[in-house]
Amino acid sequence: MTKSPDIIIYTDGSSRGNPGPGGWGAIIAYNNGESKSFHDQATNQLIRSVKSKVREIGGGDKHTTNNKMELTAAIESLHFVREMGDAFTIDMHVDSQYVINGITKWVAGWEKNNWMTSKKEEVLNRDLWEPLARVVADLQMSGCKISWNYTPGHAGIEGNDRADIIATMCADGENPILFNGQKSDYEVDLVPHAGDPKLLASKRAKSPEEKKRQKIKAYSYLSLVNGKLEKHSNWAECEKRVKGARGTKFKKSVSAEDEKAIIKSWLGK
Repeated sequence: MTKSPDIIIYTDGSSRGNPGPGGWGAIIAYNNGESKSFHDQATNQLIRSVKSKVREIGGGDKHTTNNKMELTAAIESLHFVREMGDAFTIDMHVDSQYVINGITKWVAGWEKNNWMTSKKEEVLNRDLWEPLARVVADLQMSGCKISWNYTPGHAGIEGNDRADIIATMCADGENPILFNGQKSDYEVDLVPHAGDPKLLASKRAKSPEEKKRQKIKAYSYLSLVNGKLEKHSNWAECEKRVKGARGTKFKKSVSAEDEKAIIKSWLGK
């Protein structure tokens, strides 16, 4: 039986334009070391339970790129773990192949070649790759084991979806309410999985225009539940309304005209 990791982390980055305003978000689930013991009368054994906590973190930059924000999310989440000062098994769940390939395949060669690529060009984002490499090395030297897992974005994986919301809100200059408390009180399911097959198929089928639209700053978010239309200023409000409801519709609009067109397609007026 495979032992569960001590720490599970989901990260994401976002930018409105490339470059443009950007944000990053991370979710860190860990055991905080607090424990209590109780006597199980059924088995006549002393049971020790460990409390688990979840901490959300996030931030933004007025002029950045998506890759920079993806890197920043990884750096900041691992800085948080390093400050805990112990040896852990850490599962990183990242939706950026750039980050995963960079830290697991490329960074060692870059360091040996004085931060030059195989094409003799300067490594982009060196100012972020270096601190990421340092914090990973520090954690490994302290006995931590880190596994890097690719998590497809917008595929129904709740941990990634929540990290995306934090990153997007920070990119838009909003202040997301960041959770910091007991895991039992956290509503997001952090169990890793491959993603919703229907969402993955839909994602693969998106046209270049649709993919470009995703990067445009939202004018509004629209939801239709039981025939009732509502407009939302941010995705978090929209998601809260449609999550768990059946027969819903929801979509981001990118302009006043786009908003009217979506409403017309839904309601015919």
